[in-house]
Amino acid sequence: MELTAHRPPALSCRPANGREPTRAHATRMASSAHSRRASRSPLCSVNGSGWALRHPAPKGLLSSGSAGRYPCQPLQAIATKDLPRTDDDGAYGVFRLEYDLDARNPSETKTWKKVINVAVTGAAGMISNHLVFMIASGDVFGKDQPVSLSLLGSERSRTALEGVAMELEDSLCPLLREVRLGIDPRKVFRDADWALLIGAKPRGPGMERRDLLDLNGQIYKEQGQALNEVASRNCKMLVVGNPCNTNALIGLENAPDLPRRNWHALTRLDENRAKCQLALKAGKFYTSVTNMCIWGNHSTTQVPDFVNAKIEGVPAREYIHDDKWLKEEFTPTVANRGGVLIKKWGRSSAASTAVSIADHIRSLTQPTKEGDCFSTAVITDGNPYGLAEGLVYSMPARSKGDGDYEIIPGFHMNDWLIEKCRASEDELLKERDCVGHLLPNATVAQCMITEDTMLPGEN
Repeated sequence: MELTAHRPPALSCRPANGREPTRAHATRMASSAHSRRASRSPLCSVNGSGWALRHPAPKGLLSSGSAGRYPCQPLQAIATKDLPRTDDDGAYGVFRLEYDLDARNPSETKTWKKVINVAVTGAAGMISNHLVFMIASGDVFGKDQPVSLSLLGSERSRTALEGVAMELEDSLCPLLREVRLGIDPRKVFRDADWALLIGAKPRGPGMERRDLLDLNGQIYKEQGQALNEVASRNCKMLVVGNPCNTNALIGLENAPDLPRRNWHALTRLDENRAKCQLALKAGKFYTSVTNMCIWGNHSTTQVPDFVNAKIEGVPAREYIHDDKWLKEEFTPTVANRGGVLIKKWGRSSAASTAVSIADHIRSLTQPTKEGDCFSTAVITDGNPYGLAEGLVYSMPARSKGDGDYEIIPGFHMNDWLIEKCRASEDELLKERDCVGHLLPNATVAQCMITEDTMLPGEN
């Protein structure tokens, strides 16, 4: 048996602390009022220490933490038999309970921003299992940014998804205001400010790359359409599920009402790996490596750019005089890193992928340092490097920290770099043709891919 609590119906849709609620507050208020009217149990003690559970509250007023963590006035408690762990709108467990923000130290909360809604797909997987706790603790969006998490799973992963939510409950993160679970993207993506699209089907035995493009393309077509219908109009989308560049293209082409430039595919893990390898070769710590860009596709045709990279503020080639290593070993070492990791301990690089997602988000929400860049695969429309338009291609970018970015012009493109970038561009053009049947305005729908360029260790 669990306990929930009774409090008089609120007179306003705005909480007493003046902060804006999120999501469908009016609907939840009506539902809460109905259950309050139906309950007439006597006052009772919750745990004998002066702490109290609160009645299910409107979304956006919800917080992490468990009953008994924060002191509040005792409320009328209702013993409720077999109280479900999720409500009809997906809010889970303790996250259906209202958190009295005024009970916290004002010096801690006075700088808190408005709650943002973050949707995560593949939420029962290993990458998400690392990432959601980083988000909840404030390590991704900031220590002053409350978040509402909406986690998308599947019918098969529903129970595992509840396990993730239980651990989030037990983590008692003050910034985590709500957790919702679901298997319908149109419910999970509702009002999303950020959509972290991690979920994708793994490649099965004997499956060719073209088959995987179609299989996951179907998923990203549906998710793009769902985001187009229900997400915030300035939602930022980051695609991690592979093949991520073309999955992002499918998503954005099926979301015509959302800004095309807001779709990203993750190449930050490639950038982080490239920085590490350059630092090792130069005998310097990786924080000394700047202006490191990954060009092209997240595949073996990716181009880690040692031409424009810097070590301690000077061109990398002034520290590393081994051109043979740079041109012939550096890129394969970066591209094959995931496969080597699996051989070492039998697991994929879930933790470092989660860290790179956090790095990517911070690159958009914090100003880029002068003279530096970050890598992101975005739409090539209007790009300054003569790349074919209508592709999602990794390029060097910088941000003012407002969630937006600009592609940095003026990177030196020598003959070697141009040749490698064109090869990755050609591959993305072929991938686009392969998924033409999933793109609303495609003029070509034929698959000419014959080579497998999936990164080792990734599906």
